[in-house]
Amino acid sequence: MLLPIKWLKDYVKVDLDTKMIADGLTLSGSHVESIIGLNKGIDNVVVGKILSIEKHPNADKLLVCKVDIGSETLQIVTGATNLKEGDYVPVAKIGAKLPGGIDIQKTNFRGIDSYGMLCSLKELGYEDSVISKEMRDGIFVLDKEYPLGTSIVEILGLDDEVIEFEITPNRPDCLSIIGMARETSATFNIPLEEPEIRINNEVDSIENYLNGIEAPSENCNRYYARVIKDVKIEPSPLWMQIRLMEAGVRPINNIVDITNFVMLEYGEPLHAFDLETVAGRKIIVRQAEEGEKIVTLDGVERELTSADLVIADTEKAIGIAGVMGGFNTEITDSTRYVLLEGANFDSKSIRLTSKRLGLRTEASTRFEKGIDPNLCHLAVDRVCQLIEEINAGVVVKGSMDVYKNPRKEESISLRPSRVRKILGVELSEDEMVEYLNRLDIKSEIEDNIIKSKIPTYRLDIESEIDLVEEIGRLYGFHNIESKPLMGALTRGEKPYDKKIEELAKGILQAMGLNEAMTYSFISPRAYDKIKVTEDSPLRKVIKLLNPLGEDYSVMRTTLLPNMLELLSRNYNRGVEECYVYEIGNIFIPKELPLKELPEERKVLSIGFYGKEDFYFLKEVVNTLLESLGIKDVEYIREENNPSFHPGRTAIVLVDGKNIGILGEIHIDVLENYEMKKRAYVAQIDFHELVKLANLERKYKPLPKYPAVLRDLALVVKEDILVGDIEKIISKHGGGLIENIELFDIYRGDPIPEGMKSVAFSIIFRSHDRTLRDEEINEILEAIIKDLEVTFDAKLRA
Repeated sequence: MLLPIKWLKDYVKVDLDTKMIADGLTLSGSHVESIIGLNKGIDNVVVGKILSIEKHPNADKLLVCKVDIGSETLQIVTGATNLKEGDYVPVAKIGAKLPGGIDIQKTNFRGIDSYGMLCSLKELGYEDSVISKEMRDGIFVLDKEYPLGTSIVEILGLDDEVIEFEITPNRPDCLSIIGMARETSATFNIPLEEPEIRINNEVDSIENYLNGIEAPSENCNRYYARVIKDVKIEPSPLWMQIRLMEAGVRPINNIVDITNFVMLEYGEPLHAFDLETVAGRKIIVRQAEEGEKIVTLDGVERELTSADLVIADTEKAIGIAGVMGGFNTEITDSTRYVLLEGANFDSKSIRLTSKRLGLRTEASTRFEKGIDPNLCHLAVDRVCQLIEEINAGVVVKGSMDVYKNPRKEESISLRPSRVRKILGVELSEDEMVEYLNRLDIKSEIEDNIIKSKIPTYRLDIESEIDLVEEIGRLYGFHNIESKPLMGALTRGEKPYDKKIEELAKGILQAMGLNEAMTYSFISPRAYDKIKVTEDSPLRKVIKLLNPLGEDYSVMRTTLLPNMLELLSRNYNRGVEECYVYEIGNIFIPKELPLKELPEERKVLSIGFYGKEDFYFLKEVVNTLLESLGIKDVEYIREENNPSFHPGRTAIVLVDGKNIGILGEIHIDVLENYEMKKRAYVAQIDFHELVKLANLERKYKPLPKYPAVLRDLALVVKEDILVGDIEKIISKHGGGLIENIELFDIYRGDPIPEGMKSVAFSIIFRSHDRTLRDEEINEILEAIIKDLEVTFDAKLRA
């Protein structure tokens, strides 16, 4: 947002230099980007009048001009073709300085001396983007007579400065000169002088020129229109062109320039249609038809969708609402009747259209942030006033207005105690009211409560806290004294479940596993890859409304696909062995479609491939459970889980409750993940681990009596579980068995087919005496006898 200081002073008589104005506005909450000086080094350039123009005797493309600059008449050679006798032009005298470090000297052009230079706008420092097409390639011709010899800096206002602001999205009202004038008025406590809009001469009736307005689209809240007749298209006055160029807008013609001027002044985008090109003399604001095409003012044909809002007549679209007008209704030199549009459109609709078309304009920039619909008639009437003032046309009496949801002033109550508490400043109620009234927020005190009416253009003020902020920024946040933080110190610590999680991670890492983290979103095809049945509850998944892609389109109900993807990725990249774990959430919907948030449960997933086997996986789980103080753990063979090998899988029970599963992955599942090595995975309900964990520790004195170690090697059938054998051994221990450890499983010669050899190391110890061999042998005989009867076990020779 560019704010020319002289234009600002039309509304606020602020007698401060630009730096002080910028500093004050910064302290009251506006973000100043830079201060731009318009005079880029011009010196000794004055107004001159062309007295005569003759052809150069030795050059076909040069002209010799006699130019009166008041104090003298100069002979100047130029190549410009847009000049005529009597024109007033900028003259750079000998010794003059121009932008870019150019110094003007006496020059000889093919035998004719030139005592200066006639200047174009570009040579005076204006950017190409703001120079009108007529002035882009020739000498700048002033619009009327000016005192000869007057500095061009004074005539063009080049002694002015411009403040560039970055306007935040919540303050669209500041995207206007008057909006920033309000801020200046409030900041420096100087009265705001808004233009008094008065039209002195209105003729005929608008019904004779316009057959009506229809706005069936919900994306148009208001459409206000007026008509100008007997239009005379010509360049706008110099003062207006200067204002536009200073604000970064290129002058075009008087009608278009006035609409742009008022848009910059009030922040309300406006558009002018050549009424005679509007079919049916009727305006229809509707959604575009799918594939409908329109050529916009920039000469580009654009294809629209049904999501785009258009201004149309009875036959065709004549403008993309809030973005750019149509080429077919453009104001031209032959225009006689003009339809003026002031409208209010849905900000989201305009933003999406502008983004899709890649067409960002001054209008779309304002509409997409939101605009007060009450500005429509104010801005259009201001255009009519200016057209009348510069005699560019005659205003037709009356207007047509479609206003669906009128915006009215809202009232907000403000507690003074709340202001003092939040700002930390002891302000009186009268001071608060004064600050709010300076911001045009009409406020008064009623029963110790401040009642405020919010202007309709302040779209950002919605609640009490917004008023607190307004008071704070006018008081000056820099004036608020810094104070030390106050509060009671408390000792923080991790929640119990986080302690258990941290402990579990330490145990798993100590056993050689690395932590992994995977996405909570997976592909629905993952359930096919792990061979889950069609009726499995795991397939009751939550589908994402806007997924990153099909591979991340559902919320996971198991961590098994994530673990297998991770192992597969490492295996197929040549990693020889991989040992990982993850503690992550699964998402279980209570019902589908979702009516409430799903249940989130933490699951521990352990996976590896390499040199280790099933028994290492069991050891990891055992060690973890023992370290967490979880006892009475059982492992029961599981043969019905399609993801796991039916003979090398077990469910984990604690006090008879299933808390998870561990085992070797089924070969068919491994093929789905392109793995040729055996892989082992455990899935443990971490939520249950937290509930079962017991971190209390009781210490015993060191044993006084020695331990007795005996090994027991048995030959049993292949399907006999080690855990069942260990139960029988424990049963006959009589409290004297301290530890049972499986240290060998053997298959092969001389063990018969279908049999296996299992070897246990058993430690016996008593806490009150030294054990005798007879006691140990008696226990072992009972164990062996029970194993022979129960499992037909044989001692291995």
